[in-house]
Amino acid sequence: MRSLIYIVILLAVTGCSFSSSHPVVLDEAQSLLSTDPSSALSKLNGVDVSEFQDSATMARWALLYSEALVANRLSAPSDTIVNIAISYYASHDRDGLYDHATRLKTMINSSGNRDALSSALYLQKEKEFMLYKERAKRRLYTFVGCVILLIAGGIIIWMRQRLKLQSLQNEALMAEASGLKTQIDASRGDVGRLETKLHGLLENRFALIDSLCQTYYESQGTKSERKAIIDKVKAEIESVRTDSFPEMEQAVNDCRNNLLARTKATYPDIKPEDYQLLVYLASGLSTRTISLLLGETIDVIYKRKSRLKSRLKETVAPTHPDILAVF
Repeated sequence: MRSLIYIVILLAVTGCSFSSSHPVVLDEAQSLLSTDPSSALSKLNGVDVSEFQDSATMARWALLYSEALVANRLSAPSDTIVNIAISYYASHDRDGLYDHATRLKTMINSSGNRDALSSALYLQKEKEFMLYKERAKRRLYTFVGCVILLIAGGIIIWMRQRLKLQSLQNEALMAEASGLKTQIDASRGDVGRLETKLHGLLENRFALIDSLCQTYYESQGTKSERKAIIDKVKAEIESVRTDSFPEMEQAVNDCRNNLLARTKATYPDIKPEDYQLLVYLASGLSTRTISLLLGETIDVIYKRKSRLKSRLKETVAPTHPDILAVF
């Protein structure tokens, strides 16, 4: 794309610019008008006006050519050349030169002397002027084409930049969507684990109820009924104290955003008995239930809870304030 822009700029500079050069021959012809008008006219006839690069040079040549005709007392077959000067100076507000060209037109028409050679040369200059107009027209078209190419190139570059920006935005959105999908998948995994854990807890709860009911059914109406039920309840409590503790710990971490794991990482010096109390508290067990599981009185459990809360408030709560929600 840059190569295209450079080519267009080169074309605009070389083929689309209008030079304002003034050939030396015009200066020489002007200096000869007063001393040797015949030589001046000869020099002006020797100029190929079709090669002029701007209208100002053309107008100056037309004015000098008309002056040379008058100085040589020659008439012109038409007003074409003098009208070039008249038209240019009128459109550019050059009143003095416009008036001068107008007077020359009158003098050329009234001189009455016509030479066959000068008329032929005059007609040749008219043809060269027509060629100049064609060249000027082609130059104008080329210039307009260059401008259109530049505009088109600018639009293409702008569109490419816009598409590139849109592509980057799309990639960012895709990356964000991919991140959200990963988060959703992770959340679904967490939900699945929680559902599995809840199903397991419900199964254990129903198994306990079923076991107690079975014991009561088998023992009802006998003297050993009360003793059998108490023994069964004690056995279940002991099972919770020993065998079910790891399951309770895992359930708390799954349901409370790794609360226990974060506590251990922040407060690695926590005592095992305090950690056990924290697990029971985070599991939502009542003070009476905790006293049975730990084999301590309710008053002792209350005091231990208070001391544990104070320690965690100093060590863990500043970075994990949700720890205090278990108390």
